[in-house]
Amino acid sequence: MDRLQSLRIFVAVAEAESFAAGARAVGLSAPSATRGIGALESALGARLFTRTTRRVRLTEVGRAYLGEVREILAHLQAADEAAAGAAGQPAGHLRLTCPQEFGRIHVAPLLTEFLDLHPRVTAEALMLDRVANLVEEGIDVAIRIGPLPASDLVAVRVGEVRQVVCGAPAYFARHGVPDDPADLAGHRIVAAHAESPSPVWRFRAEAVRTAPRLNVTSVAASIEIARSGWGLCRVLSYQVDADLEAGRLVAVLDAHAPAPLPVHIVHVEGHRTAPKTRAFVDFAARRLRRIPQLATT
Repeated sequence: MDRLQSLRIFVAVAEAESFAAGARAVGLSAPSATRGIGALESALGARLFTRTTRRVRLTEVGRAYLGEVREILAHLQAADEAAAGAAGQPAGHLRLTCPQEFGRIHVAPLLTEFLDLHPRVTAEALMLDRVANLVEEGIDVAIRIGPLPASDLVAVRVGEVRQVVCGAPAYFARHGVPDDPADLAGHRIVAAHAESPSPVWRFRAEAVRTAPRLNVTSVAASIEIARSGWGLCRVLSYQVDADLEAGRLVAVLDAHAPAPLPVHIVHVEGHRTAPKTRAFVDFAARRLRRIPQLATT
């Protein structure tokens, strides 16, 4: 087995945390993958993985090596695409990441449209409610909500979203409408950890410590509970736009809402930016800027 194939197997096994799943990802058998990793470890004189009966984990050396190998494979793919004339026709595998609900509502539709336009591109969407490291995790593009820290990434702003406190009309009919953030103390609160990891809800001029009656780990679940009329949730506007328009939910305390959160597409700049990445960033920026609910006010 050649060294390049061993490197591809290494990345696949590291991402899957499994020899069998990693082997399938590169079209090999598990024994072949095991031999490839063994040969790579022998050549390096270092262990890359620790193996248990249930899981395969990277060693400290393996974690450092993974980032370097991803860079090497990314450079190689970019070179192959350039040599094949892919600058005129994007090709290759595109990896992107975005928040779960934003991905479900907005990214999935535009991604399938992009793939229809570019038949030589395949894609993988990692819908994660955490900030992924593009270089270390081998990701081409990320869509991020909120202020961006200083970095070497290129950021393209495509809109903004608001934080919204909302509930069903039936809930307000029974419990009244809060006129001030301090009034939340008298209301049933459903906290979604993905959006509200602490019980403190910050508004434009004050911060309120809430006492949730119910904590869930799913934003979608918190919205469903609020939709049922049981309590109030705080989410991002794009997650409930359809419910607000249909009247299933009603937003309150808008006059006290904090400043909107920007939405950016980010990617690594320079010669590593493959044609597939440039094409997707341009396409996604155009599509997302056309969404009225994301428009900058």
